[in-house]
Amino acid sequence: MSRLRPFIEQHRVTEVECLVPDINGIARGKILPDDKFLRGLATRGLRVPESIFIQTVTGTYPLEETVSNPAVIDVTMVPDEDSIRIVPWYEEPTAQVICDCQYADGSPVEVAARHVLRRVLDAYAERGWRPIVAPELEFFLVRINTDPDYPLEPPIGRSGRPETGRQAFGIDAVNEFDPIFEDVYDYCEAMDLDVDTLSHEAGAAQIEINFNHGDALDLADQVLMFKRTVREAALRHNVYATFMAKPMQHEPGSAMHLHQSVVDAATGRNLFAGADGRDSDALLSFIGGLQTYAPAAMSLFAPNVNSYRRLDPMTDAPINVHWGHDNRTVGFRVPLDEPDARRVENRIAGADCNPYLMIAGSLACGLLGMTERLMPTDPITASAKKLPFTLPRHLWDSLEQLNRSAPLRRVLGDRFVDTMWYVKLDEYDAYNRVISSWERENLLLNV
Repeated sequence: MSRLRPFIEQHRVTEVECLVPDINGIARGKILPDDKFLRGLATRGLRVPESIFIQTVTGTYPLEETVSNPAVIDVTMVPDEDSIRIVPWYEEPTAQVICDCQYADGSPVEVAARHVLRRVLDAYAERGWRPIVAPELEFFLVRINTDPDYPLEPPIGRSGRPETGRQAFGIDAVNEFDPIFEDVYDYCEAMDLDVDTLSHEAGAAQIEINFNHGDALDLADQVLMFKRTVREAALRHNVYATFMAKPMQHEPGSAMHLHQSVVDAATGRNLFAGADGRDSDALLSFIGGLQTYAPAAMSLFAPNVNSYRRLDPMTDAPINVHWGHDNRTVGFRVPLDEPDARRVENRIAGADCNPYLMIAGSLACGLLGMTERLMPTDPITASAKKLPFTLPRHLWDSLEQLNRSAPLRRVLGDRFVDTMWYVKLDEYDAYNRVISSWERENLLLNV
């Protein structure tokens, strides 16, 4: 931990937020005074209950004891010194650091999202490969909403009016919320988050931020921190920022697209382009793996009941596993670019996904394709929206497919898949106990 103490002393940090991403990508953990944090590093005293890794999005726990120790043991938080950053919105100097978790014997907590991604990256490293990724993250700005039964609405911008039309790539539409994005960019710069471009998406007050390409684990960390950053910046201007996949009925959903390539770890050569500059067999096999295994990995791309509302053939969200060159209607798009930047974009995932698990799932599918030498279908040149819907339509279906997939279990880990099954099944059951306004409106007096 050679970097942590100098960082804290240099920045005169008085508090440290120890963050542990749970299965939903929610930052859990502890906030400690700087001196207690530093003492905890030496004594393995930074501890949290193992049960945080089976906590549902509603805060409950599944009854199934096979996914956790019935004694509710503690695990030790081990800060990743490369992830430490200043939290720029606090008055008192405060740092945040993302932690891995270990048992008393030093073994990793297998169900931790960060460990699952590391497990997949290790499988690439064993073969001399290194994935390179670049996420694109969409979100909505909405008015403050304190009544969950009341539909969300676009916020008031600088003009004093809410946005009502579709303003995709509109410059003036983005400028309506300049004060928020000035804070976002200032915070990102202070935290060394490698964001690239900002643009207005198709929905009312819907924004997309692109990250520059880099290491998969580092980018997952950055997405976790970025979500906290945007929500905080928006709140400071009396606005909500939401990463729900489908927050509003008549607006498009929000995605987390993932650009992926694989390079030779020794030389840095992009394996997705052949010597002639054309698509390589490695790229085609990676796509073949995505096509074959993405339906079973769907609960990692669409982990919530709301996620499946985004997959609408009337919007830009994909509905099947077709692929194509520079075709935004397919699930897997190969953008037009130079051979050394050859990559495939996974367009299936929603912005509500856990970035660690989404990246792990997508890379796991591609890895299986490369190791099994799978070949994809022919690329689509027309609209894939006119072809059948082949992705799971709801959370239960996606969980069952993941549960039955022996290859994904082998790559992701049996214990993690079991945990995902029980946690998400508990959430799905909780959702099914809710009677919606649609049911009351259309069934109350008609059936």
